[in-house]
Amino acid sequence: MASVFIPPQMRDLTGGVQQLQIEARNVRQAVLALEEAFPGIAARLVQQDRLAPGLAVSVDGELSNRGLLAPLEPESEVHFLPALGGG
Repeated sequence: MASVFIPPQMRDLTGGVQQLQIEARNVRQAVLALEEAFPGIAARLVQQDRLAPGLAVSVDGELSNRGLLAPLEPESEVHFLPALGGG
């Protein structure tokens, strides 16, 4: 199962849970599983069927430009991160 790490700013919804194992083949399925376990978290992660503005997702140490469609392997690590802006 994939390891999903909960960002500190969302742990109020998880009762402090920092990480959990989720059966998912992509980030979208992982978000759906998170929502089932912690109602309300999807609204902070997703807007209009995309990652919420200001968020990025890292899968196995690589920032993904595929967003919710990023594929996951059984041993993947998923981190939701504040998006980095540049100038």
